[in-house]
Amino acid sequence: MKHITPAAQTPTPRFALRLLAAALVLALGGCAVGPDYKTPTTADVSTFKEAEGWVPAVPADALERGPWWRLFNDPVLDQLQARVDVSNQNVALAVASYAQARALVREQRASLFPSVTLDGGASRSRASGNVATGTTGRVGNNYQLSIGGSWEPDVWGRLGRAVDSATAGEQASAADLASAKLSAQGELAANYFSLRQTDAQKALLETTLAGYQRALEITQNRYTAGIAAKTDVLQAQTQLANAQADNAGLQRQRAQLEHAIAVLVGEAPSNFSLPPAEWKPVVPEVPLGVPSELLQRRPDIAAAERRVASANEQIGIAKSAYYPSLSLSASAGTGASRVADLFKASSSVWSLGLSAAQLIFDFGATGARVDGARAQHEQAVARYRQTVLVAFQDVEDQLSATRVLLTQQELRRQASAAADQVEQQVLNRYRSGQVGYTEVITAQATALSARRALVQAMADRQTTAVALVQSLGGGWHASGAQTAAKP
Repeated sequence: MKHITPAAQTPTPRFALRLLAAALVLALGGCAVGPDYKTPTTADVSTFKEAEGWVPAVPADALERGPWWRLFNDPVLDQLQARVDVSNQNVALAVASYAQARALVREQRASLFPSVTLDGGASRSRASGNVATGTTGRVGNNYQLSIGGSWEPDVWGRLGRAVDSATAGEQASAADLASAKLSAQGELAANYFSLRQTDAQKALLETTLAGYQRALEITQNRYTAGIAAKTDVLQAQTQLANAQADNAGLQRQRAQLEHAIAVLVGEAPSNFSLPPAEWKPVVPEVPLGVPSELLQRRPDIAAAERRVASANEQIGIAKSAYYPSLSLSASAGTGASRVADLFKASSSVWSLGLSAAQLIFDFGATGARVDGARAQHEQAVARYRQTVLVAFQDVEDQLSATRVLLTQQELRRQASAAADQVEQQVLNRYRSGQVGYTEVITAQATALSARRALVQAMADRQTTAVALVQSLGGGWHASGAQTAAKP
């Protein structure tokens, strides 16, 4: 350790300038140790198997996503989504984490600049007397005032890499915030559509219950007239009771979905209600040629890539421990027995110093930290590549589901129409005494199952569209993309 302090009380300008110049040369001439960052390579995907016209993409999380839920043309959903950013507590947590990351960047950036301190003090003391000479102790005052500064030149790039690492962490936190918002928005939309589907199922069951009640009355009249057996009445009662039980189950399901929506918009479930409304089974169509910018908007990919960059900087920070650390310090002060004498030239003192410290031997601790930083970087790379693969899988899954569900919905519609005709024909034949009531029960159960399956298929298309929005990082409603809404 070397410390330079001139003995003279009056500063020597030439010495000070030489020392400052030496520090600046070291700072400017230094080089950052450690590897330069390169974005990790990922799977080479030229097109998606489930949709033609797609191209490979890279993270570009700063792109605007926009209110993608408006594509579903539901004003109630629009109002609920507006409350997510304001009241959802998971989003509030992500906002606070992002603010913390930004503060850390400011803290790390401040280390690149000198720090200045101001010290002052005052004391009063009494010296001991001398009995032999007959002198008494003397009471005196002492005042001190000094200003000092210190600066660590970033010769090996350690401080700069710390700033870069914190900046990458801030960007990852911003992506986490976007991911939290997208997750809450997607969950809200999925729960809302499930609730509306439940309303549609309840309306369907209530219509069916009215039909079952009429069938029970018909059967009871035929039994009273001696035309039908008692078993026909019992079968009709069983059919009606089972349908009523299913309707009660839908009430429970709707209540749970309503409670989940309340939590997502930051409300206590007891203070929130969503009255039944007409269901709008609108499903936006995916454009045939989806621009590459859409997959770039996945915030989880952006967050994983930024954490790789942050881990890369940690390798350089760990390697900088192999090299000496330098610091420049300066101070100027004054001391006197009276406040009035503090600012006299004869009372002033100063110092200017340059110190260097080099670690000689630490039994491999520094090397272990470097190896640990490299392993942490490899973990971040693996997580990034896995995130990209899962993202591609999500898009493939949702595109495939979108195509298959469209076919299923049409088939379910045909099946429901045919089952309705069979139900009516069998009921007419029962009234004329051509068939037993068992066939009526079978036809009614088949028709109800077909109707509910059709409603479920329509709801599945909506929730799959929401999942596709999430897999694309926030929607495909970009400029130049042609979209349409189909019931």
